[in-house]
Amino acid sequence: MSDQLRPRASLRTAVVWEVLKDALEHRVRATGREALDVLDTGGGTGNFAVPVARLGHRVTVVDPSPNALFALERRAEEAGVADRVRGVQGDILGLFEVVDRAGYDAVLCHGVLEYVDDPAEGVRNAAEALRPSGALSLLGAGLGGAVLARALAGHFAEARKALTDPAGRWGDGDPVPRRFTADQLAGLVADAGMEVGPVHGVRVFADLVPGVLVDTEPGAMEELLRLEAAVAELPAFHSVATQLHVLGEKRG
Repeated sequence: MSDQLRPRASLRTAVVWEVLKDALEHRVRATGREALDVLDTGGGTGNFAVPVARLGHRVTVVDPSPNALFALERRAEEAGVADRVRGVQGDILGLFEVVDRAGYDAVLCHGVLEYVDDPAEGVRNAAEALRPSGALSLLGAGLGGAVLARALAGHFAEARKALTDPAGRWGDGDPVPRRFTADQLAGLVADAGMEVGPVHGVRVFADLVPGVLVDTEPGAMEELLRLEAAVAELPAFHSVATQLHVLGEKRG
């Protein structure tokens, strides 16, 4: 776990952060440049952008919310990386109205595809923003995690609806417009002309374990983090993960 991420938040981000950090280190070795150009689409207040900038990379955050970008600016200043973080108002479907094509060594697309009208176009734009051999970090809501969560809460009809709904929604009150299976996310990456790398299940157990247990039992959080890391790459657990992460690489 990185010390750049708060302990409680790390339950949600640790797996993705470790995969992303390794991908960035790989690009540093491959390019011979210690400072990479990273694009964070929908990066909001900088949950990933600021830690990435702390590694020494230049990060451009594209987000439609002016308030989020204001908070990003303040957060970057407090972290001492304001000179390496730039916020731009926009979205992934209009990406090239605000950034250049083929200008980035890595692109983050975390929690974005659930909310766009055309996820395939979003992934294609992310791929086009990459330089050859650049890395795409794609994180989306998992269908199976929602089905499991509704069932464990006793909402069995909603669980069944999510399972059969084309968008993976459990009802009109569902705040998430769209969910994905691991195969669907990997397919979007492949259809965009990219090599599909490792797939990870994220928050397999973290959203199911009572918070009081994690907060009060000595060592519970650390053990839960280890468990999440241990199951993240196992396909059997992808079908019940709250989120799914796919690493893609643009063909050289």
